[in-house]
Amino acid sequence: MTRPLHHPLLAPRHGFAAALADAPEALVRPVQVHGARAVRADDAAAGARADAIVATRPGRAVGVVTADCIPVLACAEGGAVAAIHAGWRGLAQGVVESGIAALAHDAPGEALRAVVGPCAGPCCYEVDAPVLDALGAWHPRALEAAVRPSRPGHVWLDLPALARAALLRAGLPGAGIGELADACTVCHDGFESVRRDGAGAGRMLHWIVAGRPES
Repeated sequence: MTRPLHHPLLAPRHGFAAALADAPEALVRPVQVHGARAVRADDAAAGARADAIVATRPGRAVGVVTADCIPVLACAEGGAVAAIHAGWRGLAQGVVESGIAALAHDAPGEALRAVVGPCAGPCCYEVDAPVLDALGAWHPRALEAAVRPSRPGHVWLDLPALARAALLRAGLPGAGIGELADACTVCHDGFESVRRDGAGAGRMLHWIVAGRPES
């Protein structure tokens, strides 16, 4: 599998599932804490604790790391961008909506687009009642459509479906939401996965650079 991965819906330079060593120059990442806070790149440079980061200055690169959680990269038509890290805890707290709201604040009135990157798929992501309770309090209708039974007390959870529901809830049109095909991190050895490899798993970098394509 050739990495980083790209999606045509995102016009700015970007990459999903890159190696940490291949980070773009002057990349800014927040200290991820499985929460819902969104910050601007200038704040995150000081080590801000957050799970969504927005950049508006042309050439500024922002990113998040994952190893089964959901990465979302988003852009506005004028060149502002956002990178969002969403595990189930972040989803339950509204991190996707928070990141998109921060992007929309810095790009008022502009069309937004977002792509859901590689994460644990519904084939491999099994969760129990405490996870379902937390997600059910956030978005019960989306959760109902995103689960199927597994063993007693557990279900298979469709994380990408929840991310898409969160993006729709944040105001993006369906046509403005994309997803990478065949990108379950657990199934495919080309991705890093804590579920598959345990605590020793590496991390993947997902990044996007602010600015119009010609910049």
